[in-house]
Order: sequence, then C-alpha cells, then structure tokens
Amino acid sequence: MKFNIKNIILLILVSLSANVCFAVEQMSIEKHAVLNIDDCVNIALQNSPKIKKARYNYGISKGNLGVAKAGYFPTLGVGTGYNFTGNYTDKNSTNNDIYNAEASINQLIWNFGKTNANIRMQNFNRIASLYTFENIVLETIFEVKTNYYGVLAARAALDVNKANVQINERNYQRTKAYFDEGIKSKIDLVNAEVNLSDSKITLVNSQKSYQNAIVLLNNSMYIAFAPEYEIENTKTFNLEHKFAPVSLEKLDEKLDISATPSDVDNAFLTSKVEKINVLENFEFEPFPYKFEEAVKIAYKNRPDLKAYDATLNAMKESLKYTKREYLPEISAKAGYGFRNQYNSNSFNAGINLTGSVNVKAEKHKIDNAKLQVEIAQNEIDMAKQNIYFQVQNLYVNMVQYEKQVPLLAVKVKETLENFELADGRYEVGLGDYIELQDAKVKYNNAQISYVQAVHNYNVARANLEKAIALPQSITTSIEDNKNDKKSKKH
Repeated sequence: MKFNIKNIILLILVSLSANVCFAVEQMSIEKHAVLNIDDCVNIALQNSPKIKKARYNYGISKGNLGVAKAGYFPTLGVGTGYNFTGNYTDKNSTNNDIYNAEASINQLIWNFGKTNANIRMQNFNRIASLYTFENIVLETIFEVKTNYYGVLAARAALDVNKANVQINERNYQRTKAYFDEGIKSKIDLVNAEVNLSDSKITLVNSQKSYQNAIVLLNNSMYIAFAPEYEIENTKTFNLEHKFAPVSLEKLDEKLDISATPSDVDNAFLTSKVEKINVLENFEFEPFPYKFEEAVKIAYKNRPDLKAYDATLNAMKESLKYTKREYLPEISAKAGYGFRNQYNSNSFNAGINLTGSVNVKAEKHKIDNAKLQVEIAQNEIDMAKQNIYFQVQNLYVNMVQYEKQVPLLAVKVKETLENFELADGRYEVGLGDYIELQDAKVKYNNAQISYVQAVHNYNVARANLEKAIALPQSITTSIEDNKNDKKSKKH
C-alpha cells in the first residue's frame, strides 16, 4: 500500500476550507428598517450563493496548486504482511509463518520542467478563479443597483397614477355637478366616468409593476420572506417622498375600486390637488471619463478580461507540460525491509531514470494543446471587441438620457400650465371636455416620461460603470469570507 501523505493533507485542508472557512451567516432585514442603496448591496454580497460558489471554486483552485507543488515532496510507502503456508502429506506436515514489513521513500529529482509547468498552469488557473469571483461580485452589485432604481421608478409611477385617479375623480364629480345643473351634456359625464375607469385600471397595473420591482430587489439580495421595510432616495433619484415602502405583506389584499366616487359639496378648483412634484432636486453628477478613457479603464479593470488572460497563460503552460511529457524522470529511492523467517533486514537505495512515450498520441496531445492556446487568445480578442462596443453603446445611452431628463422636467411644467389653463376654461364654460382631457393626458404622460427617463439614466450609468468595472465603495474580497463588518442585521 502506497500513499502520498502531502497530497492527502492538502486535500483535507481544501475540503475543510470549503466547508468551514467560507461558511457565512445569512443576512436578514429587520422589520421597518430603512435601507439605502449601499445597505442593499452589502446584504446581497453576503447572501449571494453565486459569490459563495465562486469562493469555493477559488479554494479548490488553491488546493490544485498545492497538489501540483506536492510533486516536489517525497512519496512515502509502507507495507506489511503475514503469510501462512501449510504442507501436508501422509507421512509428515510442515508449516511456515512469515511476517514481513517494508518502508520506502521516493523523491523526484528532476523531470525536465514538467512539474514546474504544472505548478505555473495551476497558479494561472487560481488567478482565473480569482478574477471570476471579482466578476461575479461586480454583477451582483449592479444587479442590486438596477433593481433598487427599479423600485424607486415603480414607486414614482405609482404616485403619478394615484394622482391621476384623484384628478379623474374630481373631474367626474365636477362634470356630474355640471350635468345636474344642466350646464354639461350626458356625453361629458359618460366620458368622465370612462376616463376614471381607465385611470383605475392603470393604477392597478402600476401597483403590479411596483410589487414586481420589489420582488426583483428582494431576489437580488436573496431575501425570502422579507418583512416590510423602506428604501431611501438617491441623489439622482430624489422622490417627493424621501422613503419608498417595500412590502409584499398585503399581496393577497383585494379592494373594490370600481365604484364611482360619492358626491361632494364642492368639486371645483381641481388644479390644487393635481400639481404633484414626483421628482425634485434632481442632481447631475457628470460622468468623469470621456469615451476613450472609459474604454481604456474597461481594458484595465474588467475581471472577465483578466480571467481570459490568466486562462491564456495557463494554456501556454499546459502546452509546455504536454511537450515535456515524453521526457524521462530522474528520481531517488530508498527502502528498508524486514522478514521474521530468518530475522533478515534489508536496505536499498538507488537513482532511477524512467520514461515512456507513445509518439503518435503525444503528437496529437501537443496539437490539441496548441489549439487550446489559440482558442484562449481568440477569446481575448473577441472579448476586447465586445467590450469596446458594449461601452460605446452604454456611453451613448447614458449621454442621451442625461440630455432628456432636464428637457422632460421642463415639459412637465409646461403641460401642467397647459392643464391648469384648460381646467380654468372648462370651469367657466369656454373649453370642452375633450380639450380638458387632452391636457390632462399630456400632463400625466409627461410625468411618467420624466420618471422613466430618470430611471433610464440611472440604470444606463450603472451599466456603464459595470462595463468598465469602475471600483465600488461597497464590495467584498475573496478573503473576506467572515464578513465581520457586515454580519450585523439591518
């Protein structure tokens, strides 16, 4: 029986590191907590099973490197045995009891660089695993940011559509009052009721979108059964209300909103309840890099591109290893044996030169290894092309949304003024209901477009930062498996 003690110890350590060192407590959210975008990123970084898996894979790659280095350590061999032999005839019988024990040590002296090439190959595989981990961290961060902005946008749209229902309720009440006084016709009343129903349908859809956005955010943080909590606005997504409630606790609640509103004493002067600043104090922080600079940063920072580089280097070392496989190995061996039959002891020592090769198979192995190098280089070339056009597309999108936001903010003010004028004309009998409804629709659509543009800008900027792997203030490292600073509940 022969075994390599060093290899066994290394494999045990790798197994323990994968199952103990990387065991991290799952983070949760306290009820009624108020989280900002960094808090949500922190929770996702600790809870993500993708990040944990990447850590495990990195631990395995470190173990493989250790196993490769173990090639320079001696191999110990021990053996023992007991043999019983019995010979029986009609005249006599003989028995032999033989016990023996052996111990040996085998040390590699030189194998013409095969072990060195294998060590370097495994080290580059370890580096590739590290960059794969960093890429997964980057994707996790920006998935949370995108979904965070999605909740804020859905909340803003919900506020707009709630206000729209209020507008239509007031218009319905006012038109009904006019109809009862004989000032307006039946068709105006019917149109007001239809528009009210449409606004309620839109509100229901926006509530569904808001709930779906909450699900996506919770999912990106890997928080199941999340309690009711709130998230804060950001500088570039500043809602009228500072906090957006995040809750699915009333998911099954059913409310009847189909009834028309009851009469009120005074349904006039509606514009006071219609003026809503869904977004306020929008702050632009100019992107600090020009397009050419952004591309250079992406080529320098992208962890997936670094992983491709490490893989290329690993393939080059694999080619060296394959080319050297036909070379012999020089090793030294020493052994000791004992037999109890004659109380004999033996000791042996020697240096061996061994080698064997299948020339045909070796040629095909080398050809395949060369192709693996070419494939790895091709992956790098293709990745650089994709990165260039990805950054270019995202940069264009961000700039366009950056230009749209202030223009749409102006449009909101203009459509509000137009709506107020149409409302006043309708109240004194100079305008008709179609003119009023058209002005109201334009105002509502302008607010929705404004919210969507702000959302698109934030997402486009986040995607651009991800595409160039811009360093983030909140992140995690491959060794940060304890997450001591982030283990507390929010």
